[in-house]
Amino acid sequence: MTKPHDAYFEDFGLSGLTKYFRHPVARNTAAGLDLAGTLTERYGPVYVQDILTDIQRLAPLPDEVLNTLWLAATEAYVDPVSEGYDIRTWLGRIADICVTRIRQNDPSLISAAPAPEPDPDLREAVLAEIRETAPALTEKAVTSIYAAPLPDVTPALERAVTEVDPDLGFRLYLRALKAYFVPISEARYDRFISLGERFGYHELVVDDGNLNIWSDLVD
Repeated sequence: MTKPHDAYFEDFGLSGLTKYFRHPVARNTAAGLDLAGTLTERYGPVYVQDILTDIQRLAPLPDEVLNTLWLAATEAYVDPVSEGYDIRTWLGRIADICVTRIRQNDPSLISAAPAPEPDPDLREAVLAEIRETAPALTEKAVTSIYAAPLPDVTPALERAVTEVDPDLGFRLYLRALKAYFVPISEARYDRFISLGERFGYHELVVDDGNLNIWSDLVD
């Protein structure tokens, strides 16, 4: 298949942005917006367009799902709602930063194109991985000592896959596994790499060193 993302050697789009939302760099929303501005300047319009596209494609999801996806990807290091933002406004602020950066190069910026028609087999493969790791991910998301319990993480990820785009859903799922350091087996890791190849990812998009792989785990 064509590899639309093979120029990236790390996670990209909104999932790639969220990995930087960590203490002490992004200790609150103000610092988070400064960080987003710095990253959009550093990486340029193509990288920024992918962030904007992800945000625009997520827009039809309900606020509570959007909030869960954000918190799961960042392990709530930055919780916009706790600082007085609603999640849609928060994502809109990040989108505005992206639009400003892109229009430096392309003043005729228009909304992102709709997601391509999903491959049903790819969608089902991602859903299968999410459902199989649901108990472990949910346990970590509920018992984290760093953030409030997040019991609905798996249903939110499933909705991202089924109602938005399996590509984006898979990246957000991987980011949640990394954020909560959920143990996975080597066999599952190999399946993740294979799925990434089918989406056109470099293997470093799938694993940037933050997946928690156990050689003796069978899952």
